Amino acid sequence: MLRRKPTRLELKIDDTEEFESVKKELEARKRQREEAESGVGGASVISVDIIGPHPKPATLPTLFGSLQF
Repeated sequence: MLRRKPTRLELKIDDTEEFESVKKELEARKRQREEAESGVGGASVISVDIIGPHPKPATLPTLFGSLQF
């Protein structure tokens, strides 16, 4: 494995300004999405039926089988 010297990274003012603008844009999108979800039906719940076998609940007999104590 070849080793190389660490690369120096410099943070410039332009970089911080770009970060702040992207951060504000993402927050605005998130706010719009939350408003759209709450405006459609309030606290709407989406139920999805799963096709296929359903997992059994984890109870002691299913975890340990039929062990005799």
